[in-house]
Amino acid sequence: MEATTTIKDLKVQVNNKQILSIALPITLAIIIPQINMLTNSIFLGNLSIEALGNAGVTGVFYLIFAVAGNGLNNGLQSVFSRYAGGDNTRVFKKVLAQGIRISVQLAVIGIFVTWVIAPFILRQVADPKAYPQEINFLKIRIFGLPFLYMFQMGNAFLVASLNSRYLMIGFIAEASINILLDYLLIYGHWGLPPMGFNGAALASVIAEVVGFLVMVMVLYKTGLKKQYALLTTFSYDKITSKEVIRIATPLILQYVISVTTWLVFFIFIEALHDQTAKAISNTMRNVFGLTGVFVWAFAGTCNVMVSNLMGQKREDKVIAVINRIMLWSFGLCAGMCLLVNIFPEIFFGLFGQGKEFVEEGIPVMRMVSTGLMIMSIANIWLNGVTGTGKTKVNLGIEIIAITVYMLYTWVFMKVHYISLTVAWSNELIYWSTIFILSFLFLKSGKWKTKTST
Repeated sequence: MEATTTIKDLKVQVNNKQILSIALPITLAIIIPQINMLTNSIFLGNLSIEALGNAGVTGVFYLIFAVAGNGLNNGLQSVFSRYAGGDNTRVFKKVLAQGIRISVQLAVIGIFVTWVIAPFILRQVADPKAYPQEINFLKIRIFGLPFLYMFQMGNAFLVASLNSRYLMIGFIAEASINILLDYLLIYGHWGLPPMGFNGAALASVIAEVVGFLVMVMVLYKTGLKKQYALLTTFSYDKITSKEVIRIATPLILQYVISVTTWLVFFIFIEALHDQTAKAISNTMRNVFGLTGVFVWAFAGTCNVMVSNLMGQKREDKVIAVINRIMLWSFGLCAGMCLLVNIFPEIFFGLFGQGKEFVEEGIPVMRMVSTGLMIMSIANIWLNGVTGTGKTKVNLGIEIIAITVYMLYTWVFMKVHYISLTVAWSNELIYWSTIFILSFLFLKSGKWKTKTST
């Protein structure tokens, strides 16, 4: 790892080379934990169908807190990128320090909610047979949250400073440790006790600690820590902290609301008392993760590039860069969806279940893949809104889309349940709403500053 000695020009250019130079390292970084999650589900599926099904509810519950950090991460990226576009990298150390302070406070809240409030809520809505296993898992799993958040803050800096190529180092370390410990702790190998479902929780916590430590090592070894004077102070900075909170809070709320409704959807599925439906739905999380890696990578790229262009006062290039990124996102997501749909039997066969599981899962995957294609377009435009700094608009779009999503889900899960495939069609409704609202807002030009020409 070669130490960097000079601060490079951080102004982005609107071309495919620039887009891919940011997006592809992010893609590689994202796909590694997705492979990790897939491996986790494979281990649990071979443990029992109950464990595979319960991983759906617990996974989505933890995801609520994980995406809160992702909202803070995106907000931090937006702030970093705006300063980068304006050639003001001196404030990077303040932005990162305040991001870390806020993330630790957010993690403490997450741990408190999981230990004190979540048991009461889950006991009311979860399957009584599944509840003890689910809550014990979560009480272990949540202690990885502070390290996950600080890891995400470091990632935000690397992406915004156009050093996304270093992202994969931390992700590879984290995923490798997680996969190894899943094998050792779930089944009990190398003299370790077989912990079953809880083994997966402990493995993930240890892996997130490792990911954070590797991130710190990367900042030191690359010379970025010295170059930008990072991690030198964590004292409270009112102005910078308020700026980060102003940009990030609507995004945090947006992500939390979105995944909370997904948790409600999984609870609806649990209420069916159908272990196969629960297990299939958990595998759909893996489909979203694996086939959506390019979407999330290009969405993050869109946020960074739009923010950077705004900092450069080149607002006339914003729509052009969104369109370019959208085409990359759609094309590569289509390729991933095609891959899993050509070989669905192989994919579902990984989870160690029977023929019925595979037959019931295939039409659900077809529906989810259609939703992913819409997401590959919608998420780019939504992150274009994020990049303009109008994150309150992001929140408004999310609230409208979630309202439509929940009404649709209620009808086809509670009022008139037809099948799991139809129930998962709610993703089409959600992402179509996101796209329409984001597209209309950006095309309206209301996000432009008064000084733009």
